[in-house]
Order: sequence, then C-alpha cells, then structure tokens
Amino acid sequence: MANDRAMYLYTRFERFWHWVQTLLVVLLGLTGFELHGSLSLFGFEQAHAVHIYSGWAWLILYAFIVFWLFTTGEWKQYSPTYKKLLEVMGYYVYGIFKGKPHPVPKSKGAKHNPLQRLTYLGVVSVLVPFQLITGFLAYTYNSWPAMGWDWSLKGVALLHTAGGFAFIIFTIMHVYMITTGHTVGAHTKAMITGWEEVPESEGIAGWETRSR
Repeated sequence: MANDRAMYLYTRFERFWHWVQTLLVVLLGLTGFELHGSLSLFGFEQAHAVHIYSGWAWLILYAFIVFWLFTTGEWKQYSPTYKKLLEVMGYYVYGIFKGKPHPVPKSKGAKHNPLQRLTYLGVVSVLVPFQLITGFLAYTYNSWPAMGWDWSLKGVALLHTAGGFAFIIFTIMHVYMITTGHTVGAHTKAMITGWEEVPESEGIAGWETRSR
C-alpha cells in the first residue's frame, strides 16, 4: 500500500466554515446579481429573501469564526509577515511554471504563506465586515429616519455592490490558487479531508507519513 507524506492541517470546524462560507458567497453573489436585474434564477422576491437570509447566516457564521480564531490561537495564522513575500510572489509569477519548489512550505504553525496571510487578513478584517455593514445598512433603510440618518440608499447600495465585485475578484484568484498544488485537486482535497499531502520527492521535514 502506497504512503503519502501528509499533515493534518485543517480541523473539522475549519473545513465546515470554509465550505459553508463558500456556499453563502455563491448564493449572495447570484441573488445579488438578480436583484440588480443581471440574472433571472429565483425570481425577484425569492432572490431578495435568499439574499437576506444568507446575509444573516453569514453574520452568525462570521461571529463563530472570529470566536474560534481567538479561542484556539489560530488568529496567528493570519498574522502578516513580509519575510519571503517577494520570493512567494516570484514563485507564482514564474517559478511555478518552471517546476520550482514553493519557497514557503506549509506547516501546522504556518498554514498560509506570506501572500496568503496578507490577502486573507484583508478579506477577514476589512472586506467581510464592509459587506456585512453595508448590507445591514441597506436592510435597515426604513429605520434611517427614526435614527436621524439622512444618507443615500443608492450610495450604500453602490458601496455594497463594489464590495461584491471585490469578492468576485478574490474568488477568481482563490479558485486559481487552489489549482496550484502538486496536483490540480490537491488543495481542494485537503480542505475536504483535512490532510495536506505532498509528493515523496519533496521530502519536507516535519510531515507525517500516512498510509492510505
């Protein structure tokens, strides 16, 4: 029976919130486009309802994610570092096409390389809260007068839409990046099983040998 060099990197909750968040982002994107008249999948009323419920679900999930990150110490995985950042960028620009090894191999203490850390930190701490806040403001539009808010609904909607397009750009980049493992589906498989695998030839110290 063949052996793989592998390490258990992603916990069950980590994988759960990753895939639930993926589903919610897809639903919010599709229903958002329909609310803008660009698609016709659910019908306007149903699309509006799905968009609202998905937004609330995302807010609840986000609260659990933040709680989990800080209680488990996993927030350190998103701590920004510029060490080897240029090497990582160079790897994705040309090194990967020449078959060069990744300059920052994954480990239990560093699941994300410097480029990923900066990107994910921006998404988690800026983009997600931005979308939740602008979405909540639009949702409570009818309550603005009682709160003395004289804002433009169109302006808030435009900000929310801009955030949505930022998520689309991130998603496209993310989908591309997950295909850059030693096989096209390696990173996706890792987020399903929790086990990150590398070819025996890489011989990264600290990786466990797991039989399959």
